[in-house]
Amino acid sequence: MSKFLSENYAKLVPYVPGEQVNLKVIKLNTNESPFPPSPKVKEVLSEEVIDKLNLYSDPELKELRSAIAEQFGVTPDMVFCGNGSDDVLAFAIMGFCGAGGKLCCPEISYGFYPVYADIFGVELEQIPLKDDFSIDVNDYIGKNKNIVIANPNAPTGLALSFDDVEKIISSNPDNLVIIDEAYMAFCGESCMELVKKYDNLLVTRTFSKSHSLAGLRVGFGIASKDIIDDLNKLKYSFNPYNLNTLSIKAAAAAIADNEYYDDKIAKIVATREKTIAQLKALGFKCTESKANFIFAASDKIAASELAAKLRENGILVRYFNKAKIDNYLRITVGTDEDMQTLVDTIQTIV
Repeated sequence: MSKFLSENYAKLVPYVPGEQVNLKVIKLNTNESPFPPSPKVKEVLSEEVIDKLNLYSDPELKELRSAIAEQFGVTPDMVFCGNGSDDVLAFAIMGFCGAGGKLCCPEISYGFYPVYADIFGVELEQIPLKDDFSIDVNDYIGKNKNIVIANPNAPTGLALSFDDVEKIISSNPDNLVIIDEAYMAFCGESCMELVKKYDNLLVTRTFSKSHSLAGLRVGFGIASKDIIDDLNKLKYSFNPYNLNTLSIKAAAAAIADNEYYDDKIAKIVATREKTIAQLKALGFKCTESKANFIFAASDKIAASELAAKLRENGILVRYFNKAKIDNYLRITVGTDEDMQTLVDTIQTIV
């Protein structure tokens, strides 16, 4: 650490992304899609578009916001786009919770929530999960604090019902409720429709998981026009050109290709359920994940040891050295072939 870093940031504990490697491995550690993007993405990334990269991208993101709005039945002024949904979450936590504001989230959840709270000076309450890793909706009723919940949650994969999410939103009318739906495409109980009913709801989504565009870094939030106006004020005060031209074009094409992505999502869900059944047959405990990953533990081998042995066999999974979940592995759902290799390898190891 240099002598120039502000004292405000000296004690930050940064988010640690999943390992990225160039080796030939089966990569099940970062919740990416095992499938390529829609062919329509390649069609729009034309030579004509590339020849115009000497020009700045559209700061208003009109093409992308219109495509997202059409998909979800809202108006473009209810859509905010960011450099991944992390960007949207960061602006929201900074703008609505920062400088001494209050925020609460599950104790075991997406690792960026406490990082953002630290960096923006937010008073954060992390609420414990129940013994089965589920969220107790009663912990969030009438909380009188801003709230952020990943639904389905990560790394557990468990999801709140639509009705429970609405209870949280309706009981906190004077506070912002952020529902992070990064994995909702694999679940099916989105609360997106509620943005038309409640002015305190912000729903965030990403193109990284369900739409096979993790490398382009595109995310979005949908909320009332007033909330979106606030987010745009922050964006234009920080980085007006937060998405590049190629990302805008690719994401707009992807969000419109429902047929392609519905097929790929269905395949991931089917593979998830098949793999969970196989792991349970080997004696593993698995949560009822509704995401594109599996959360699993075995009494026969420590999670850290199993992760290391899988790595030795060319398979990467995610191990969290954290209390309460340090005997679990988070395993991204890959192709049928990759997951069968995983199961066969685990069977040999244990």
